Amino acid sequence: MPEKRCYTVQELQEILGVSRPTIYNLLKKKEFRWIQLDGGKYRISKKSFDDWLDNLE
Repeated sequence: MPEKRCYTVQELQEILGVSRPTIYNLLKKKEFRWIQLDGGKYRISKKSFDDWLDNLE
């Protein structure tokens, strides 16, 4: 199985232990790279998110 390259909104909720609206606020603030697929689903760059999380102060 190939290495995972993207997270879903639900996965970020579980990783951070926050609500869905909190994740959408982070997306809106462009805290990390993401794309929006047909149907409105988001995929967040794993590398971008992991780098952001590792560099939080």
